[in-house]
Amino acid sequence: MKESIGFIGIGIMGEGMAANILAQGFKLTIYDLVTSKCNNLVQNGANVADSPAELAGASDVVILCVPDEAAVNKALLGPGGVMEGVRPGTLIIDMSTISPNDSFQNAEKLAEKGFTMLDAPVSGSREGAVDATLSIMVGGSEASFKRALPIFETMGKNIVHVGLRCGDGQTVKLVNQLLAAGHTLIMSEALLFAQAGGVDLEKTLEAVTAGAAGSWMLTNRAPQVIQRDWRPGFTIDLQLKSVAAVLKAADTFGVPVPMTAQLYQYYRTLQKAGLGQEGHHALVKALEKLSGIKIGTKIPDIE
Repeated sequence: MKESIGFIGIGIMGEGMAANILAQGFKLTIYDLVTSKCNNLVQNGANVADSPAELAGASDVVILCVPDEAAVNKALLGPGGVMEGVRPGTLIIDMSTISPNDSFQNAEKLAEKGFTMLDAPVSGSREGAVDATLSIMVGGSEASFKRALPIFETMGKNIVHVGLRCGDGQTVKLVNQLLAAGHTLIMSEALLFAQAGGVDLEKTLEAVTAGAAGSWMLTNRAPQVIQRDWRPGFTIDLQLKSVAAVLKAADTFGVPVPMTAQLYQYYRTLQKAGLGQEGHHALVKALEKLSGIKIGTKIPDIE
């Protein structure tokens, strides 16, 4: 018999993830601070809880996918939180992106109360959440991973048990975010370079994406940049949070990450300009501002 699932956080990622759990026949109870976000899932058979505590009381497995450490702590340990309603034997899975140390500390607090936790952050943007093709990086015990695997398989294709400590998944997720943000920056520089050089941007992508310069970011986000389509798979606000988490962890590890520090400043500037809900590929707007060149505009012929 399939376990009953509680899912907290029906956002950009969470809605698609929860929908795929529901589509595979799991009994699903959901909760979000913004109740209207739950409407589509309710129409497809999900139940809505009035609090994380109520949700936990109806669930064998509780999943969190919320914006940051503060939201995780509130949902787990705050008034009306999971710990006020959780049943013995419940597995708790945090699929948010937070710092490795915070994830480890949360697991320690739950262990003191007799509960087991996995950290299982994801990568793949909104498209991956909707299509159930996410990469899922899991930290925690082998037994808990095996228990959770049928649930993870409803949401992702690349599911890797990266370590036995809760927090190991977050470390690997921050590796992913560091690489993804770096790819976004160099993609932005390359497109600006091509624009300034007066070449056809679509033909440029056709020429380079299949070679050594190709990447997921170039294939999926460069066409959006060219079309000036800023719809998010992952927002500037969320990417800024992820980059900040990389910087925090890098400081703890004693690792230099100068490009990531530069990226933080770009994203922070864009957020301050009111662009936080645009897709993180709108990073290119910071470079456009610096250069005075705008992608998609006609460049005068070189004489």
